[in-house]
Amino acid sequence: MNELVIELSEISPRDFFGQQNEHIELLKKYFPKLKIVARGSKIKVFGDEEMLEEFDKRFTMLIDHFGKFNKLDENVIERVLTSESKEDYSSSSESGEVLVHGVSGRLIKAQTANQRKLVDLSKRNDLIFAIGPAGTGKTYTGVALAVKALKEKQVKRIILTRPAVEAGENLGFLPGDLKEKLDPYMQPLYDGLRDMIPAEKLETFIEKGVIQIAPLAFMRGRTLDNAFVILDEAQNTTHAQMKMFLTRMGKSAKFMITGDPGQIDLPRRTVSGLKEALLVLKDVKGVGMVYLDDKDVIRHRLVKKIIAAYKTIEHND
Repeated sequence: MNELVIELSEISPRDFFGQQNEHIELLKKYFPKLKIVARGSKIKVFGDEEMLEEFDKRFTMLIDHFGKFNKLDENVIERVLTSESKEDYSSSSESGEVLVHGVSGRLIKAQTANQRKLVDLSKRNDLIFAIGPAGTGKTYTGVALAVKALKEKQVKRIILTRPAVEAGENLGFLPGDLKEKLDPYMQPLYDGLRDMIPAEKLETFIEKGVIQIAPLAFMRGRTLDNAFVILDEAQNTTHAQMKMFLTRMGKSAKFMITGDPGQIDLPRRTVSGLKEALLVLKDVKGVGMVYLDDKDVIRHRLVKKIIAAYKTIEHND
C-alpha cells in the first residue's frame, strides 16, 4: 500500500481541517478507497498510487484556495472535489472584484464560477438570462450588478419586477393598498437591496422612483430607457408576458431575466414564457445565457442535497 504525507505550513490545522475534523470527514466521503489520517499539521493518506495522485492534486487546490481566502467550508470543498478544472471553482482574474460595498462595509462579490460568468456576460450583453435552482445566487448577483450600474451612473434607475402569479385573482381579497398586497411577492428583491443600500437611502430611492419594484403587469405600455431591469421568477411568465417584457427595452438599458424552469406555478398546459424565450433567443447576438446548478448553491448545505433529491423525481415526470 502506498503512502502520501502532506504537512500544512503557515496554515492553521484547526481552520483547515474544520471543527472536529469535519473537512477530513468530507474528504473521506469523496475518496472512500483511501485511508486518510490527520494528526496535528500532518495528513497521511494510504492507498492506490493513482488515487493518491488525484487526492494530492485536489488537496493542493484546497490549500491554494485557503491561502487566498483564509477560509474553507463544505460548499468550497465540494466544488473543488467535483470540478473538472481550477477555473470551475476558483477565482478568475476578476474574482476579487467587489461588485458593491454593501451595508456595514459588507463586500458583495460573485462567489462561484457561474456567478462570475454571469458578471462577465453582463459586461458584454444587454440582455442576460440567469437560469438555475433556488439558492444559486442568480437574483442576488443580478441585484448587485444593478446597484453597481446605478452607483457608477451607467443607468439612472433600477426596475425590479416579478409576475405575481401566486397572488392570482385573490389579490383583491388581501388587506391593505396595492403596495402592501404586492410587497410579500417582492420580498426577495427588497432583501437583496437592503444588504447593498443603507435603509434611509433605499427609502429615498424608492420614493423618488430611482428604484422601482413592481409586478410585471405594470410594465405594459412602458419604454424602459437608461435602466437596469431585472425580471425575477421568469418561469412564471406566459408567452404574452415575456414578449411584452422583452419589447420594453429602451436605449441604454440592461435587461436581466432570472428563473428556475423547475419551479413553474403556471396553470397546467400553459407554456412558460421563460422556456420559450430560451429556445427562441439562444442564437441571437447580444443575448447572454448562464446556467447555474447545485455547485453554485450558497445557502445552507442542505439546500444542495434537497435540490439533488428533487431532481430524481422531476426527471421521472
